[in-house]
Amino acid sequence: MDYVLIVLGIILMIIGIVGCLLPVLPGPPLSYVGLLLLHFTERYQFSSRFLIIFAIITATVFVLDYIIPAWGTQRFGGSKRGVWGSIIGLVAGFFIFPPLGIIICPFIGAVIGELSSGKDTANAMKSGFGSFIGLLLGTLLKFIASGMMFWYFGKELFFG
Repeated sequence: MDYVLIVLGIILMIIGIVGCLLPVLPGPPLSYVGLLLLHFTERYQFSSRFLIIFAIITATVFVLDYIIPAWGTQRFGGSKRGVWGSIIGLVAGFFIFPPLGIIICPFIGAVIGELSSGKDTANAMKSGFGSFIGLLLGTLLKFIASGMMFWYFGKELFFG
């Protein structure tokens, strides 16, 4: 049974890393489940404190991944309409042309939101760019979190 858990854990760790780059897959949660599978084996164990800390990191990164694009829009001069456009675009991107829609739709939503509030095209595009920068920051956070879990998984599996 341990071999099955280890193999499934490795698969989830790899999919978790890939999920950081493909917005359709929830990278850090999959990586965390991979850690848990290794923990449930007889030989490899993580401390409760370690698992709780990484559960908190995973939840935080998961939530921030949805907040940061809106923050980026606001940070680059976006109005409330631009922020809401970015959020609506992110949600719509899940259903419209995934996975590319999750990247493009927040930008488009922010631009449309800014244009609807009376801003000129240049300022609207700046807000859309802020949404894109926010998306990149969220991706970086996910990659760091999943990468850390991947490293601890490998460390425990090969050196634990």
